[in-house]
Amino acid sequence: MSEARGARRPQQPQGGMGMGPGGRPGMGIGMPVEKAKDFKGTLKRLTAYLMPHKFLLAAVFIAAIISTIFNILSPKILGQATTKLFDGLIAKYRGVPGGGVDFAAIEQILIFLAILYIISSVFSYIQQYIMASVAQRTVYDLRKQVEEKLSRLPLKFFDSRTHGEILSRAVNDMDNISSTLQQSLTQLITSLVTIIGVIVMMLTISPLLTLVSLITIPLSLVVTIGVAKRSQKHFVGQQRALGNLNGHVEEMYTGHKIVKAFGFERRAIDEFDNLNDKLYESGWRAQFISGTIMPLMMFIGNLGYVFVCVIGGILVTQKAIQLGDIQAFIQYSRQFTMPITQLANIANIIQSTIASAERVFELLDEQEEIPEAVEAKVIEAPQGAVAFNHVQFGYKADVPLIEDMNIDVKPGQTIAIVGPTGAGKTTLVNLLMRFYELNGGHILVDGVDITDLKRGNLRSMFGMVLQDTWLFNGTIRENIAYGREGATEEEIIQAAKAAHADHFIRTLPDSYNTVLNEEATNISQGQKQLLTIARAILANPSILILDEATSSVDTRTEIYIQKAMSELMHGRTSFVIAHRLSTIRDADLILVMNHGSIIEQGTHEELLARHGFYADLYNSQFTGAHRILWPRNRKLPRPQFK
Repeated sequence: MSEARGARRPQQPQGGMGMGPGGRPGMGIGMPVEKAKDFKGTLKRLTAYLMPHKFLLAAVFIAAIISTIFNILSPKILGQATTKLFDGLIAKYRGVPGGGVDFAAIEQILIFLAILYIISSVFSYIQQYIMASVAQRTVYDLRKQVEEKLSRLPLKFFDSRTHGEILSRAVNDMDNISSTLQQSLTQLITSLVTIIGVIVMMLTISPLLTLVSLITIPLSLVVTIGVAKRSQKHFVGQQRALGNLNGHVEEMYTGHKIVKAFGFERRAIDEFDNLNDKLYESGWRAQFISGTIMPLMMFIGNLGYVFVCVIGGILVTQKAIQLGDIQAFIQYSRQFTMPITQLANIANIIQSTIASAERVFELLDEQEEIPEAVEAKVIEAPQGAVAFNHVQFGYKADVPLIEDMNIDVKPGQTIAIVGPTGAGKTTLVNLLMRFYELNGGHILVDGVDITDLKRGNLRSMFGMVLQDTWLFNGTIRENIAYGREGATEEEIIQAAKAAHADHFIRTLPDSYNTVLNEEATNISQGQKQLLTIARAILANPSILILDEATSSVDTRTEIYIQKAMSELMHGRTSFVIAHRLSTIRDADLILVMNHGSIIEQGTHEELLARHGFYADLYNSQFTGAHRILWPRNRKLPRPQFK
């Protein structure tokens, strides 16, 4: 069976990144954000994950409100200290008896102000601490569900999607949700309370100055929307160009040897330069246009600041307002613009987060494997008898691949499966291990329908050596021991010797402790195959599946492995998928498949004597490739070779 795999493609960014509220990397204004298809439904579903922590969330909301309110009150109180200082200096200047600065009163105000700041900081710490706990517990539950879901999904789910797409949902989207729950949710509350509180405090100081400050808001919105619309198309172009550039670099890196072998380095560099120029062009335009937002916002804010200062100064001279209140009002006007900017950023972040949550929920809603039988059976001592009775299957419901397949395999027999590419050989193995469900018919192991068996028990009967090797990042010892839990050092070495891997392992610097890297590229393809064979030998299964197990080793090593395999296969039912027909001459039964059907079956000598499809396949490996393309039972005319 070939390992499920899909073409890797670069994950394009969802938008440019900028510094969000609280110093967190977030979506900048004007940057494209992935939007959810069902925002309300996804938000409601995500909220349901927070409901078990509703009391802690209530505590977070209360702490955030208290912290923000105390922080809002501070400028007003600080203004009182300024007023005391100003009034004292004026009285002293005018020679008022007993006049002077009341430092005792100012000291009391400053102490009170310090207490407010401390209380605000304490409640801010409390809300951040509780929210971090809630966010991590929520995401922990969500991650656990995703992990459990992935283990219940059928193989066809992984075959139909790229690894990058699945990982993106399980890792990147989950991290996005985690960051938003932990930071943006409390910032949203804080920003809303700040806006409301600041407006209230400004109104208590001067409704006229409040009106002057609010006039600048529509102007700010017009500027922001206008710039965002102009920068949007450039950010989309930047996304596209970045995705194309990443895809080109990944292709050139993974195919580096092929590029050099065919002398395409110059073309690859020219294409990179072209893509890089496009990224530069769209990138600097997007960044420049979006970068004008902050200076324009500062300019509009300064206009409001000037108006407040001028009108406030006039009001002070008319004794309609105190100097300290003007100071407080200016602080409030400065505080007012910040939460508005934060809300704009948070709105983008929440849009992106709900889109991420929707992608995670789509994964959780995927159709799972058919549940096991209520009273699933377990075969304690499997013998290895396998029967296919009228089996029907197709990867698509309307496109049948296997129709009315019947096979009867006795315990200990070696069954070879041969045929051209796409004939359905690997599909047969997928069905045997119940990676895919049948459309019709039954598969029996020791007389028990595989749908009545526990999946774990069914798959534990099999040992597999695939054409596509799979080794994980770890020591060679750990990779071999993966075949059987609790294997001893002696058993691991014996398995390696049986697979003729012990010699090359001991020539490595750290022998069995040599650590294989992520792709196991620090050993050859043939050596990787030897390790997977050693792993299968250690597993000591009842039924063996060998899918072109010796395709990656040299002829001399193949002979050794064939001997080891012969010993391993002795007394065990074995399914051998092979293209080199010389390796399966001694099989008890050879199944010849084409277009999903078994068109011939028998021993090697019987099939050769029939002079049919198998004979053409066998002879073509020695007499000419054209015979495999035009076998005897094809009705199409043979081409005339000159």
